[in-house]
Amino acid sequence: MSVLLLYIFLSTAALNLPAMAAGEDEFVFSGFKGANITVDGVATVIRNGLVDLTSGQETLKGHAFYPAPLRFREESPNGNGTAVKSFSVSFVFAIYPNYRPSQGMAFFIAKSTDFSSALPTQWFGVFNSASQGNSSNHIFAVELDTVNNRDLHDIDANHVGINVNSVVSNKSTTAGFYDDETGSFNALNLTSGERLQLWVDYEREATRINVTMSPLGMAKPARPLVSAIYDLSTVITEDAFLGFGSSAGRDGSRHYILGWSFSSSGGPAPAIDIRKLPPLPRLGPKPRSKALEIVLPLATATSVLAVGVTIFLLVRRHRRYAELREDWEVEFGPHRFSYKDLYHATEGFKNKNLLGEGGFGKVYKGVLPVSNLEVAVKKVSHESRQGMKEFIAEVVSIGRLRHRYLVQLLGYCRREHELILVYEYMPNGSLDKYLHCGEDKPTLDWTQRFGIINGIACGLWYLHEKWEKVVIHRDIKASNVLLDGEMNGRLGDFGLARLYDHGTDLQTTHVVGTMGYLAPELLRSGKASPLTDVFAFGTFLLEVACGQRPIKQDSKDEHIMLVDWVREHCHNGTLLQTVDTRLHGNYDKDKASMVLKLGLLCLHPLPSARPSMKQVMEYLDGETALPEMAPTHINNVNMMQIRGSPDLTTSIGTFSGLSGGR
Repeated sequence: MSVLLLYIFLSTAALNLPAMAAGEDEFVFSGFKGANITVDGVATVIRNGLVDLTSGQETLKGHAFYPAPLRFREESPNGNGTAVKSFSVSFVFAIYPNYRPSQGMAFFIAKSTDFSSALPTQWFGVFNSASQGNSSNHIFAVELDTVNNRDLHDIDANHVGINVNSVVSNKSTTAGFYDDETGSFNALNLTSGERLQLWVDYEREATRINVTMSPLGMAKPARPLVSAIYDLSTVITEDAFLGFGSSAGRDGSRHYILGWSFSSSGGPAPAIDIRKLPPLPRLGPKPRSKALEIVLPLATATSVLAVGVTIFLLVRRHRRYAELREDWEVEFGPHRFSYKDLYHATEGFKNKNLLGEGGFGKVYKGVLPVSNLEVAVKKVSHESRQGMKEFIAEVVSIGRLRHRYLVQLLGYCRREHELILVYEYMPNGSLDKYLHCGEDKPTLDWTQRFGIINGIACGLWYLHEKWEKVVIHRDIKASNVLLDGEMNGRLGDFGLARLYDHGTDLQTTHVVGTMGYLAPELLRSGKASPLTDVFAFGTFLLEVACGQRPIKQDSKDEHIMLVDWVREHCHNGTLLQTVDTRLHGNYDKDKASMVLKLGLLCLHPLPSARPSMKQVMEYLDGETALPEMAPTHINNVNMMQIRGSPDLTTSIGTFSGLSGGR
């Protein structure tokens, strides 16, 4: 009898073993309400079943893990020990941005759930700078990166990357998918707030990693978005954890996981039931009710009169907050602030909050009432020289640009006689205040100056070549470069910017800009191009290195062009004598000489002889040596020539005041 019971017990256990193994080989979550999932840091599981990795918390980490480790290895077919099995992962996610770009998130497979030493922001709460690239990390990750960190070799601010033991991707590409019928590439915006699905597949024999994505509801595309060959047997331990990590940075963005599935049994990850996925929070204000538009016409005469009197009193009371809205604002889309919020943020635009003023209007410091975010609020009056055309240009261009070395436009507001732009606040003001100050005032050391030059060059390269359109700034100068809290330079004032599609012919425009920065061909033809920006950047290089204005007066009240003065010293072999004397000789002589010569090269009178901003970056990074400086005559554009052209004088006079900085 006992032998029979033992037989029955062993038979039952044997029948249950495949089920147990299957439980370890795969799982699927179509929403996380009541699910067995582990979260730490600021991550939470919302009541409706959403995993919120960041909960809108700034610079704090959040993680979500499958609660138990999974076995990834099995005996290798060739008998050489164990190897990581083929596996497949799928998940549905959504990223809600705030006014500034989000830092993104990452899916990972790691040896443990201890990420106490990991860093937030661009490290996704998964990696850190100390152990960056160490094989002992045993971390495989797929990053969904929404910030272009040049220090981490990011390709853009909207990409998917395959990472092994490092936040620097082994391979990455712009987020999107390939159409199965046409083969064309369709870009996807990671921070659109839309639900997106991503698949990660690993083939053991080929050691191939495929990452595929698409909008939710679309079949998995046949062609992967990005692929890489890497033997994960050198990375993933026998028992490893699956999870997600993120950090919102300073933007307070939200990172949601809606569904998740996994399989290591050789087949695809189980299908996620789209119908059971939890709903996302509403993005933006609730739609306005039209009940009043239906009810009011049916109201009695007494009710209409009462409502009319009430509306009249409310309008009179709140007239100071009246705003103007037009149809074009719907298309361009940067965040619109209410005038009431901006009024309270600046304490009624009091003079004690005034940061600066000029022909463009006035700029005030403010603190937004809900988020406590410090902002700079630029008011352009109706009578200002910067009219509606320039205002729209700034809203359209900088409102959609995302780069670490550009001043970020957070939003705008309009009233009947006022145009208002809201920027992130730059606590250290404009660069020209540090370059053109007295000997007793604090100035910038050489390291800071070179860092600012490098940053502005990187920003211009992005404007000219790396964004979806060609952006010509047309007013590059020290007063339009603002310094953040870490003394990084950010290019601002896009009120004169022009946008073109890549590969299109540039159109003739009115000559605008600032004296001393205008390229000779711009004065002749009126055609602004990336190379006219390069010319102005050349003047900017000399201005930063020499601490001198582009046009200065000598003891005889005659105007001297900075470029002529530097060129003469270059020909005489005394180039370093032009470096700012307030540095007292404390600078890198090789880099200073390179910056000055690069400035002269950018100021070449022939546009074709000037470098592109990509080449400028290669010179600054030391990847390419500067060409030998040949004696070149640079045509002076002196004050008498400019006065001799009435049209040109009018144009420059019109815009030199407005472009005096923020």
